[in-house]
Amino acid sequence: MLAYAKALGAGIGLGIMYALIRVDSPAPPPVALTGLAGMLIGFGLLEAVA
Repeated sequence: MLAYAKALGAGIGLGIMYALIRVDSPAPPPVALTGLAGMLIGFGLLEAVA
């Protein structure tokens, strides 16, 4: 659970920094969300196997 909180905090921090320096997200939202979903699925599968 702590890892999720750290990831959320890092994401919020980067989002604020992007907004402050007016940089667009490096990936279109659907692509970014698909990548995040893949990471979560992979992490869950690895946790289940290990």
